[in-house]
Formats: sequence, C-alpha cells, structure tokens
Amino acid sequence: MRLQIKLLHPDAQAPSYAHPGDAGLDLRSVEDIVLKPGQRAAIATGLAVAIPDGYAGFVHARSGRALKEGLALPNAPGLIDAGFRGELKVLLVNLDPDTPIEIRKGEKIAQMVIQKVENAMVEMTETLDETPRGEGGFGSTGI
Repeated sequence: MRLQIKLLHPDAQAPSYAHPGDAGLDLRSVEDIVLKPGQRAAIATGLAVAIPDGYAGFVHARSGRALKEGLALPNAPGLIDAGFRGELKVLLVNLDPDTPIEIRKGEKIAQMVIQKVENAMVEMTETLDETPRGEGGFGSTGI
C-alpha cells in the first residue's frame, strides 16, 4: 500500500516509522506551543495525506509522552478518512494538573496507524439475533 504525503509547511517532516515493524508513523509538530494544565489545542503537522480508498488513518498518543507528561488525545484515536485532503492536525490535551507541556517545532507529537477498513451496508430491522451477552454493557463482565 502506498501512502502519498504532501508537505504544506517549510518545517514539515515526512512521517516515518521509528523501527522496522512499527505500526505507527510518527507525526511531528510544525509549531511551538505551550499547553497549560487542562488546555487542549489542534497542533499543525504541515502534512496532507492521500489515504487510499478502503483504508483510514488512526492517530494515537505517543506512550512515552502520555506517561511522562500527561500529553493525550481527547478524541483518541483521531480518525482520518480516505477522502480527507486537508492539513493533518493533532488534537492534544495536557492532563497534568500542575505542569505546562512544551511542544517544540519538529517534536514527535503522535503516531498514525493506517488500517484497512470495511464499509457496512446499513440494514434496518425490527429484531436482532440473540447472543449469550445480550444487552450486557458497561461493567457487565465484572472487574
């Protein structure tokens, strides 16, 4: 599968895998910003992508920054549809209650996983098949 990338900003860097076999392409910021505790923002990557039909991009937090700083994605994972051609922006939030998080131009801020997706044919019905789980939802299987 080929993924076409367009650089929209002079400081933009092509997304890349840190190691062979990694699932996520690292996305980097093209701006300097400080997120105060509890603050969220859409951080520019300076990239546009052409995800092929039948695939989607899923943007995930970087685990190291999440653990060490409390940097998270409020809409995790972020979804990039195949038809979207605008600039990729990463929604980030500072979950640390006390410490601002500094994001510098060129720093890795998230990772994007490209996955094959299926489109469902929606069929309206009056009944659904029975399953052992039934309507059991939140907490129905215990802790």
